[in-house]
Amino acid sequence: MWTELPKLQLNLHGVLVFINIAIAVTFCCALLIVYPYAIYPIVLHLLPSKPVATDAAYNCQVTLVFCAFNEERSIAQKLANIEMLKKRHPQLQVLAFDDGSKDNTAELIAARPDLVTLVRGAGRNGKAYGMKILARMSQGDIIVFTDANVTLREDAIARLMQYYADPTVGGVCGSLRYYGEGQSSTAEIGSLYWKLEEHLKKEESRTGNVMGADGSIFSLRRELYPEFPDTVLDDLTVSMAAVFSGHRLIKAEDVIAFEALVAKRGEEFARKMRISTRAFHTHLVMRPQLKKMAAADKFKYASRKMIRWFGGLFLILGVFSAVLTALKIYTMLGIGIALLLVFTVMIGMKATRGPLAAAIEVAMALVATLVGVFKAMRGQTFTIWNPAKSR
Repeated sequence: MWTELPKLQLNLHGVLVFINIAIAVTFCCALLIVYPYAIYPIVLHLLPSKPVATDAAYNCQVTLVFCAFNEERSIAQKLANIEMLKKRHPQLQVLAFDDGSKDNTAELIAARPDLVTLVRGAGRNGKAYGMKILARMSQGDIIVFTDANVTLREDAIARLMQYYADPTVGGVCGSLRYYGEGQSSTAEIGSLYWKLEEHLKKEESRTGNVMGADGSIFSLRRELYPEFPDTVLDDLTVSMAAVFSGHRLIKAEDVIAFEALVAKRGEEFARKMRISTRAFHTHLVMRPQLKKMAAADKFKYASRKMIRWFGGLFLILGVFSAVLTALKIYTMLGIGIALLLVFTVMIGMKATRGPLAAAIEVAMALVATLVGVFKAMRGQTFTIWNPAKSR
């Protein structure tokens, strides 16, 4: 019996080492999931401010561009918004690219040549392809990029121009306000996520450069517009051209745009997967330029982009490690926790409201992003898009 004691002690030691490692892995995974949303904002808050020299009297020529595909439901509102903008800015050039719409989108735009110059694509070519055509046609000193289902506040163009009085500014991101957050848990989490995104961009802008713009509303000096393949996420590629050129990419809190939220879980999963696939593919294309960025911008890019892309992997590893820890402590405890997780996910997938539905939305967003990244790693990407029906 006494001879077996060292073996028992050795086995116990091995189990304790395994448990400690598993707990450490779970903790690190949880920390990495939380970092971009809770820790990174605190770090940004501690960094010094870099002011922008604005001038409310500054004036320049502006071109507004957008691409559309099957946006018949939104285009009347878009045209009314453009008409309002042109009343305030008669010289505003507005260009639209129709990517082979199968509804009446192109016809509705073509019916208002006084407002918009329409370019019809020959079938599906994708947003990046269309935007490059519109950029070549642009006559403005500043190109404003937006989406067909997005509307701008009446003073958006005027307020945008004042930031370009500062010659160090190469690009300006607007502030997007979502509406319709009460429709579902998908919309509620989407709204909460976007508010955090807007806060991060605000802090990144205050401290130097924003790490990429959202396509709903951003702008760039025309001479900085880059060359790029049709397969990339053009919003990210074009906006980061300001940073790569040595200029600043900032966020303007008073340049306001509006867009409806996606309300259906399946549509949001597909949307996030498509965006992350193109974003990671774009990251691979931009790597030579990313390596040349300043240290502060590299830190921001890694914190806001790269760590997030692998949030789903950290979630899966963290949960797996936690279950293994429980199994090592007591087998039935581990089995019980695993079954509870499966049961919780099944119930959560059917829930449309409440904390459980919200938790499922977050987990699905992380997984969708990871799936998109893995697709990009395998050489896959998306060049075309379809508008969400639940907006």
